[in-house]
Amino acid sequence: MHARTPVTTTEQPIPAAPTPGWRTFLAVVGPGLVVMLADTDVGSIITAAQSGVQWGYRLLLLQILLIPVLYIVQELTVRLAIFTGKGHGELIRDTFGPFWAWVSVAGLGVATVGALLTEFSGIAGVGELYGIPRMVSLALCAAFLILVVLTGTYRRVERAAILLGLFEFAFFLVAYEAHPAGHALVQGLVQMPLADKDYLYLVAANIGAVIMPWMIFYQQSAVADKKLRPEHYRHAKWDTALGAVIAQAIMAAILVAAAATIGKSDAHAGLNTIGDITKALVPILGPDIGRFVFGLGTIGAALVAAIVVSLASAWGFGEIAGYKRSLEYHPSEAPLFYSVYTVAVIGGAVTVGLVPNLVTLNIGVEVMNALMLPIVLGFLVALAFKALPPQHRLRGPYGWMVIGVSLLTAGLGVYGGISGAGLF
Repeated sequence: MHARTPVTTTEQPIPAAPTPGWRTFLAVVGPGLVVMLADTDVGSIITAAQSGVQWGYRLLLLQILLIPVLYIVQELTVRLAIFTGKGHGELIRDTFGPFWAWVSVAGLGVATVGALLTEFSGIAGVGELYGIPRMVSLALCAAFLILVVLTGTYRRVERAAILLGLFEFAFFLVAYEAHPAGHALVQGLVQMPLADKDYLYLVAANIGAVIMPWMIFYQQSAVADKKLRPEHYRHAKWDTALGAVIAQAIMAAILVAAAATIGKSDAHAGLNTIGDITKALVPILGPDIGRFVFGLGTIGAALVAAIVVSLASAWGFGEIAGYKRSLEYHPSEAPLFYSVYTVAVIGGAVTVGLVPNLVTLNIGVEVMNALMLPIVLGFLVALAFKALPPQHRLRGPYGWMVIGVSLLTAGLGVYGGISGAGLF
């Protein structure tokens, strides 16, 4: 492969030896943290906020229970990438054939469209709060996202994504300033009205907001592109575990903030956009916290998610179609890879600019992700049993636990989505 010689010669290789541990961890950390920061995207923010408004703290326990589920799912992508050296789409193609590979990447395409609409709607919403015209904020965002990827290697793009994602920590300040009542929080943790269809619908939305097709494609391809080796496996798992905890802590913070503020004043508030959430928070938390801090967290979440989602598509389609796909290639060496990324970014920005009412589909997008879980998790678990070298395949109690967790998660997501929509 022809690498970007002027850029990559300055990069330090990842240490091959597992010691000293902290140095290897700092070199390995990235794919898991980035994909988890992207996991708390604009659609997830709106879903968590709506959960807090409608049900108080009754969906908070679900956020905690989803931490190990998220880790189990994403750890499989790490295992598959390190011990096969292949991305998710390529591995499905080589293991199950081209037809099933295109089925999987078709689901990725649908999820990508939905995700990009939510990311750009969030950016446009924050811009409008400060009087910035929608098309201006979208154009600036799209130009920034394209510039970041076209001018950097994988490691530089990864660092930029982590830096942007750190803005999401602003949500912890919002939750703190909301001053949630401790007794109400504890009481909500033990209440889960599973017989209520509206509650089940938001359960499905929260599951779909946590486990998304593009996350699986991105992390497996990112680990492969970063060229992590078997000796990095332990550190890569810690990277994934750290990211899973941070992602769900952010979701919990948003839910708590919404429950402690908007939920108290208007439990029937419809929060279809970031602007709806922020405007509802401003009278309660004040303009500084309600608008600036929440807006800052939203921009960080939207930008890192847009990078991850667009790259996941470029990698996924490249693995199926067979074109060159790596951030280590110069754009002139991998034109299709960079073209898919650029088209995804520009397409999402233009669509939101021309059809702004699409943002009302945010929670519906997350439910759609939940409905796709049987296919997404089915392929992932099947690969873990079939495509890995024998010594690294799922086996024994852990293998059965993975199967059980996957079936329960996919089943609950599908049941909640269908039941909540009133189809049975």
